[in-house]
Amino acid sequence: MVENVKELLKLHEGITHEVYLDNENSCIVPQEVVAAMLPYFNKTAYGNPTLTHKPGWEAFEVIMNSFQKISRYIGAKILEEITFTPSETEANNLAIMGSCFAQKSRGKKIVVSEIEPVNVLQVAELMGKFGFSTTKIPVDHEGFIDLEKLKEAVDNETVLVSISAVNNELGTIQPIKEAVDIVKAKNSHTLFHTDASDAYGRIPLNVQDLKVDLATVSSYKIQGPRGMGAMYLKDGVNMERILEGQIGTQKLWPGVENTPLIVGFTKASELAFENFEANTTKMRTLRDKLVDGIFNELGDLRYNGPKGDKRSPDNANISILRAEGEALTIELSLKGVYVSSGSACSRRLLQPSHVLIAIGRIFEEAHGSILMKVTRSHTEEDIAYVLSVLPTAVNRIRGIVGSTGVH
Repeated sequence: MVENVKELLKLHEGITHEVYLDNENSCIVPQEVVAAMLPYFNKTAYGNPTLTHKPGWEAFEVIMNSFQKISRYIGAKILEEITFTPSETEANNLAIMGSCFAQKSRGKKIVVSEIEPVNVLQVAELMGKFGFSTTKIPVDHEGFIDLEKLKEAVDNETVLVSISAVNNELGTIQPIKEAVDIVKAKNSHTLFHTDASDAYGRIPLNVQDLKVDLATVSSYKIQGPRGMGAMYLKDGVNMERILEGQIGTQKLWPGVENTPLIVGFTKASELAFENFEANTTKMRTLRDKLVDGIFNELGDLRYNGPKGDKRSPDNANISILRAEGEALTIELSLKGVYVSSGSACSRRLLQPSHVLIAIGRIFEEAHGSILMKVTRSHTEEDIAYVLSVLPTAVNRIRGIVGSTGVH
């Protein structure tokens, strides 16, 4: 296996231009963020924030400042409503498991959309081991939840509804506020959670305006370091810890706080929000140029998800018929363009994306999809380079498919 990887990497030698568009699955951390983190590994605030000495007090001050800033960026009322976790995955586990365990006396029903990320779907299904049941709400061909089906699903046994603010694969901006109103009207005790990782830093997001009880966000989704996420828990909502250990500055997640990564997440958030309108306008412009260029050059395409203001400004998901997605990611990689085929969570299993199947794409369309996400760091030159190599890569793969008689 190692030798095979070495051979693949050798094939990439000589690449002169690289464009990383696989921001669904990781990111390039900007130098400003790296520079902000470095002192906290060994120069300052490297202590445990619960201990009574200078490095500990420094760490405590830094973490409190980060709580305050992240609270402001998502519209939380008080900084105690924020809990830092090692990633979005842990945040979603805490949000779903912790809230359900705390509310189990009220009922044991969970409602989710059928296009939630796997770290929501799998946790909801895991709760079946503890006596909970899960109901999945269908979506339309653009990925919007069926609000009538949501209304039908919520009953006196429903303890939690979890619907992402923006779908991670399609960029679909869900009507969360309307969904919350529907849920609360049916059962005022039902908690509402939203995975806001693909909304944070890309569309206006205010948890108080949305009236959600819980929300989760991710660091790397906004060009911060991997290994860091956060959960919002509305003041007054009961939650049980799902892990035990030393309690530091936050009561819901034990262990010593990772000060450098918290600083990096906070710095990435600052960069995303300090010029929010300019950043999102740039992403939308680059995304549209990318999509328009691909559709102008190629035929037999399907644009997955909605267009215009109903879609997150960074997201482009296209099914390319007669070109298998995995083959295309490899072909593009050899040219220095890095994209993903569907989501990384399903990619290794060679299964079609559950999201694309849910919106009605057939097997071949789902397997031929590529997902690309632009950032504020991309340039016009980056997009032009992608458009200079992608059509050639697609036509090459289509030629191979055509010559083998496979359709």
